[in-house]
Amino acid sequence: MAAPEVAAAVSSSLGADPAQVPETAETAAATAATSPAMARTGSEAMVSKAALATKLLSLSGVFAVHKPKGPTSAELLNRLKEKLLAEAGMPSSEWTKRKKQTLKIGHGGTLDSAARGVLVVGIGRGTKMLTSMLSGSKRYVAIGELGKATDTLDSTGKVTEEKPYDKITQEDIEGILQKFTGNIMQVPPLYSALKKDGQRLSTLMKRGEAVEAKPARPVTVYSLSLQRFQPPFFTLDVECGGGFYIRSLVSDIGKELSSCANVLELTRTKQGPFTLEEHALPEDRWTIDDIAQSLARCSSLLPAETALKKSKPEESNEHILSCEYITLSEKKGEDDVIKTC
Repeated sequence: MAAPEVAAAVSSSLGADPAQVPETAETAAATAATSPAMARTGSEAMVSKAALATKLLSLSGVFAVHKPKGPTSAELLNRLKEKLLAEAGMPSSEWTKRKKQTLKIGHGGTLDSAARGVLVVGIGRGTKMLTSMLSGSKRYVAIGELGKATDTLDSTGKVTEEKPYDKITQEDIEGILQKFTGNIMQVPPLYSALKKDGQRLSTLMKRGEAVEAKPARPVTVYSLSLQRFQPPFFTLDVECGGGFYIRSLVSDIGKELSSCANVLELTRTKQGPFTLEEHALPEDRWTIDDIAQSLARCSSLLPAETALKKSKPEESNEHILSCEYITLSEKKGEDDVIKTC
């Protein structure tokens, strides 16, 4: 009896307002017509995401991004990874039939969080090419501040000493730069990624633990020039080899001038063949298509043998290849597993 009563009620309702009958019919027809279109749109979106995911996983080579001040190099790499995975819709339902897909991505040559500039990134097989980036030349523009020393050797640290600088001239600075050019010995800063007993010196320092300075080590400065002097600030253009610390250079210059100094601003303008102006992708261009184009363009900058070279990481953590291997598990509920080598 319930079914006839419902049927009668519907029939009665429709009969009370005949105008509703054609409207309901049209709506039903429209719904029937749009449902396949909506289904097609959804299907096309899935196919598009699958195509993007496939393209992402096929990317291989070395390119450069523009690191801003603030994040660490590792944090920036995570931000890049997240943007790419979000664009590709990974992990997603299209990939449930596959046990796992692996995206390899890493950076070669750490930049301090307070620094900006070129950060070279390897993706896919390009992670094996990053070691050559660490031993290659780098170029920086550094603004130093005379009269203040800090525990980090830059403006982010605590001021540990202040000395007069009013008698220092441009000629004084230019006159000592030759001492810091060529093959020289340099003591790395205490706040650095170098390690003691498996832990970074910077981490130990932040904990308040006693840390001894690492011994001076050989480094190379290819060119060093004073670009501007407006006391207490001076601007340097430096081209150097791997393992060199601009913070130590500025601090040593201050000491050589019978004063002290720290780094106020630091920009890496070049790393290997990659320049900030020509090759470094800003964050708004961290897309799969833009990176694919950059990889194609940058491949001509590298020697053919680089792709086959598998150099061993050097002892210093500053020279160790910084790679993240992101394994995308397709099992529901599992998070991405990140391994850092």
